[in-house]
Amino acid sequence: MNAQADDADVIVVGAGPAGSTTAYYLARAGLDVLLLEKSSFPRDKVCGDGLTPRAVRQLVRMGVDTSGPGWIRNRGLRIIGGGMRLHLPWPELASYPDYGLVRTRMDFDHLLAAHAEGAGVRLHERTSVVGPVIDERTGRVAGVHAKPVNERGRAEGGPVTYRAPLVVAADGVSSRLATAMDLHKRDDRPMGVAVRTYFKTPRHDDEWMESWLELWAANDRGGRDLLPGYGWIFGAGNGTSNVGLGIINTSKAFGQVDYKDLLRRWVAQMPEEWEFADENRVGDVRSAALPMAFNRQPHYRKGLLLVGDAGGMVNPFNGEGIDYAMEAASLAASVIADARSRVNADSRERVLQGYPAALKSEHGGYFTLGRIFVRLIGDPRIMKIATNHGLPRPWLMRFTLKLLANLTDHRDGDAYDRVINALTRLAPAA
Repeated sequence: MNAQADDADVIVVGAGPAGSTTAYYLARAGLDVLLLEKSSFPRDKVCGDGLTPRAVRQLVRMGVDTSGPGWIRNRGLRIIGGGMRLHLPWPELASYPDYGLVRTRMDFDHLLAAHAEGAGVRLHERTSVVGPVIDERTGRVAGVHAKPVNERGRAEGGPVTYRAPLVVAADGVSSRLATAMDLHKRDDRPMGVAVRTYFKTPRHDDEWMESWLELWAANDRGGRDLLPGYGWIFGAGNGTSNVGLGIINTSKAFGQVDYKDLLRRWVAQMPEEWEFADENRVGDVRSAALPMAFNRQPHYRKGLLLVGDAGGMVNPFNGEGIDYAMEAASLAASVIADARSRVNADSRERVLQGYPAALKSEHGGYFTLGRIFVRLIGDPRIMKIATNHGLPRPWLMRFTLKLLANLTDHRDGDAYDRVINALTRLAPAA
């Protein structure tokens, strides 16, 4: 069946933060936007649920009200490791707010999708996109093939085709659309895994996001290695805390560790009064892949733009993806709007082909630094030195917080900002 009535200027596939933000900005630019989501809201996603000031800035720019119920504001990062406990407030910068937020993905994604609808986006839930429509004459993407699905993801009803001259793939790490256009993952980019669950706990309203730097795994020498990653405890404010860990594949132990068991053993070390016991666990222990440092390129090909996890837009330094997904979404929407204003096809294509270069200019150098960082901490000896000798030096940890969270002022910043910005400019683009 052909859904000509649902044809649009742009089709966005996936209504996570990347897709909903892209759709929102496109609609604000006056375009007719169709947003397709395979699930129905509210729905969960594996995530730490923590939003640094970088992500908060994107919400503010979209006009999302973060002052109401459901938003938990935090002051900064509490780091635990090497026998120390250090509190690092978010830096006071002209470029970013001085606070972070926590909100569960169960309703965060729903809120962003509703915000996009409020801007005029047409959202179709339970619509599973199975591949692109290819114009046989030009080889360009001209829409998508999809199928309606029920709550369990099973097809119900016949196939449907939606057509548009441009498609945005915000369909996640496995991106069917990107794969169909021969855009495959790069093996020379780091990949992470996140594992998390929720616990009912009196710590649910903690005003600090807590990171534990010591995650140990048994090695083949009969000892233990310090893994490249961290554990987190983020209060969700609803009586629960998001408790999880993230590991990067630069360690020899990656792929040999039972991550869910590692999470259980780590949680078992927590003080009894925190109540991180099995009887207080809410939901399953779930895991997800973290595609890092632009691990799928180029981010544009023949009418298809990649945004978010589909393009590997996760920060190698700390595993954040939401802020970079939303920033790329804003950029992609601007490029599309500019391209739509051009009078001929060649001119439009030149504008669209500038999207990958703009992404690399914005984040490429920083992601390259991140790749170097994760290679280094993949050696457990370096990870141990960093933990034991970095934490006792608060000035170094303040620098590290700015580096890992990518929070600097590019004008009139302090010495830390100038060093980080210089390193980013000098590093070759990822």
